[in-house]
Amino acid sequence: MAVGILLVTHEGIGSALLAVATRLLRQLPLRAEAFDVPFEGDALALLPAASAALRRVDGGDGVLVLTDLYGATPSNLAAQLARLGTPVRRVSALSLPMLLRVMNYAELGLDELPRVAAAGTRNGAIIDDA
Repeated sequence: MAVGILLVTHEGIGSALLAVATRLLRQLPLRAEAFDVPFEGDALALLPAASAALRRVDGGDGVLVLTDLYGATPSNLAAQLARLGTPVRRVSALSLPMLLRVMNYAELGLDELPRVAAAGTRNGAIIDDA
């Protein structure tokens, strides 16, 4: 069993990042899905569909939920998902380096992956003075 990955983002972001990660890695080592939240989306109304996505990626070891912007509707929806009973950890500021790093540490458990995810974003931000 392995941790599942659910990207809960504003529309177009999660699905695009997942498509790029799939293209780069050819095959994702963890079950992953993007749940794109429409800009006018209501978190309560979207909760049943998001919950279904959470269940689809859960392989029994819980789900790491990655969101794009803390405090926005996708993040609030992720907070509601975390209260449904499935073991969930949440990390915001989703980026491609974060997603790729998580996929490269697929053997880690739900307690370790949030730190790996955050390090991916931190270490992926480079100031290039060239």
